[in-house]
Amino acid sequence: MSNVIRTSLAALVLSAAGLVGIVSYEGYTDRAITPVKGDKPTNGFGSTGPDIKLGDKTTPPKALARAMSDIQRDERTLKGCISAPLTQYEYDAYLSLTYNVGASAFCNSTLARKLNARDYRGACDEILRWRFFQGKDCRLDAFLHICGGLWNRRQAEHAQCIGERP
Repeated sequence: MSNVIRTSLAALVLSAAGLVGIVSYEGYTDRAITPVKGDKPTNGFGSTGPDIKLGDKTTPPKALARAMSDIQRDERTLKGCISAPLTQYEYDAYLSLTYNVGASAFCNSTLARKLNARDYRGACDEILRWRFFQGKDCRLDAFLHICGGLWNRRQAEHAQCIGERP
């Protein structure tokens, strides 16, 4: 895509479509749960943290406000570790990944190194490598019932990153 116009990260913020994508992937729960055995407790739209304890309750407005706060924190971290300009759809895809895997993991990844080297396709392709949960490859039939949703999310984020879907 030689006609792609990228923008400085300083000028980008998560789009409304990006927010809808993140909360859709995460799903909503009004009570803190462990979504998959061995995972961290999550509440609302996938929020985690030391302040989230199993059984904590929330409401959709509070959960959305918490998700937005978490996303804004992730945006600041992402903007601190990525120097390459991006399209809106790339930015949204990377922020979705960051929200899911954590900003530190994202910033210290091969993906971030490729992105800063402006290897845009290589960086997008790295999204597909984030398909493991507790050592299980979520794209394999044997583990689809455990973590197939993660593999579906990675495929969607990858498609978005390379501009195949908004």
